[in-house]
Amino acid sequence: MQTQEFLQRYQQGERNFSHIDLSGASLSGVNLREIDLTGANLTGANLSWSFLSNAKLIGACLRRTDLRSAVLSGANLGQSNLSGANLAKADLRLASLEAAELNWATLPEADLGGANLQGVKSDQINLAGAKLDGAKLMAAELMEANLNHASLVGANLTGANLREAHLVEANLRSAILRGVNLIEADLNGAQMRSANLTGADLHRAVLAGADLTEAVLDNADLSRANLAGSYLLKASFKKALLLRANLQGVYLLRADLSEANLRSADLRKADLSGAYLMDAILGEADLREACLIECRLIRTNLEGAQLTGCCIQNWQVQDVDLSRVDCSYVFTQFDYTAKVAANRFPVDRDFESGELGRQHQEDSSIVKVFFEEAPNWEALVFTLRRVELESRELKLNVQFFESAGEQNLLRLSANRLVNGKILGDRILELYPDMLEKVLAKGAEILSLLDLGVPSNNAEPSHKEALLRRQEIYQRMVRQISFILMSQTPDKFSESVQRLLDYLKQQGIPTEQIQKKVISQAIVQRAKQDPVFREQLLTWEKTASDRVRCSMMGEAVRYAITLLIDY
Repeated sequence: MQTQEFLQRYQQGERNFSHIDLSGASLSGVNLREIDLTGANLTGANLSWSFLSNAKLIGACLRRTDLRSAVLSGANLGQSNLSGANLAKADLRLASLEAAELNWATLPEADLGGANLQGVKSDQINLAGAKLDGAKLMAAELMEANLNHASLVGANLTGANLREAHLVEANLRSAILRGVNLIEADLNGAQMRSANLTGADLHRAVLAGADLTEAVLDNADLSRANLAGSYLLKASFKKALLLRANLQGVYLLRADLSEANLRSADLRKADLSGAYLMDAILGEADLREACLIECRLIRTNLEGAQLTGCCIQNWQVQDVDLSRVDCSYVFTQFDYTAKVAANRFPVDRDFESGELGRQHQEDSSIVKVFFEEAPNWEALVFTLRRVELESRELKLNVQFFESAGEQNLLRLSANRLVNGKILGDRILELYPDMLEKVLAKGAEILSLLDLGVPSNNAEPSHKEALLRRQEIYQRMVRQISFILMSQTPDKFSESVQRLLDYLKQQGIPTEQIQKKVISQAIVQRAKQDPVFREQLLTWEKTASDRVRCSMMGEAVRYAITLLIDY
């Protein structure tokens, strides 16, 4: 059919031109909206600036077709052949290209927002600067694709093949990349905040300077990947493989690296402040000058790791063998004003082989204090403050309190390495005097703190009774709070129940404590501590009926209900 005849028939209202042969036709700028070109041959045709919105091009041959700036919004190009086609700046919003062939096609700056590209086949496709926000690219073959500076916000690339693809400074914010193949892909400076890369293969991928804040990379393979200078704040790397990965200078603040394998990884000058490293493997990793402020190392494998120059302020180390690390010195504090590590330890020498491990066992940041009876918490708070004032820049935090028979163990954490025995003895030395002062001045202290001093209209005996009940209530609330933040559910359910029984005997209502103090404290701790959350769920399954039906048991179950809703 001649081009002129074709256009006349279209203008007369005909729309069905399926299987027509228009190869090489010149149709630039023509209006062909809602036309049916199913199975048509448009090889080498010029359709630049044409209007093909909502057109049917299913199975059409568009090889080497010129579609520059063409409007194809809502068009159906499923199973079509667009190999070598030029779609620069084309409008393909909400178009369907399912199972289409796009080998060597060029789509720079094309708009494919919300388009369906499931199962497309392409080799070296050019999508530089293209808009693919919300596009469906599941199982798409995009090997060696050029997606530099492309926008893929919220796009679904589950199971797609992007091996050796170029995604420099691409925007993949909130994109779904589960199980995607990104082996040796170039994601230099890519924006990937909140992206889901669960199970993705990023072996040897380049992610230098990329932003992966709050991204999920659980079970992902990043072996030998280059992540130098990338942002990984609050990212999740559970069971991820990071063997020999380049993580120099990365920001891993509060990242979850539980069970991750970082063997031989380069973490020099990395910031792991607040990171969670339970059961992680860091054997032979290079952590020189890394920032480990408040990071949690639980059963972490550090055999052969290099830790020289690390800042370990307030780090939490549990069941970790530090005797086989390579470390000459550490810093025990961080100067936030100058933004540098401070307080070199040892001061004027280097550690001997294995000395850091011995120091951790003998002189650590953990202080254990054994009381003959449960301490008065008001007196204890003032005692700890007195100890802090005696030592320059020392800060103590209560980690754990357990009362079992005649043993009352208080465990404290210090913000730097201390001699636990000497500090514990000093606390026990100061405590009796402070207790005497608190008991003598208790009413005055409560009055100064404006804590429920009764009105002057009450009878003296009634005032004294109210004040004593207020004292008991405040003391019990503090003690309950400390127990809840330090003990496991199977232990604190019994400990707190005894305190609630005592309050009930004193005629003090406990409903407020059950609903607000206990439940809220449990919820708060569970949100911050995944291990504690699992312990709660275990308690729910194993606790006896007697414990579950107690006042404390009801409060714990109420907290669990709140967590499930959360």
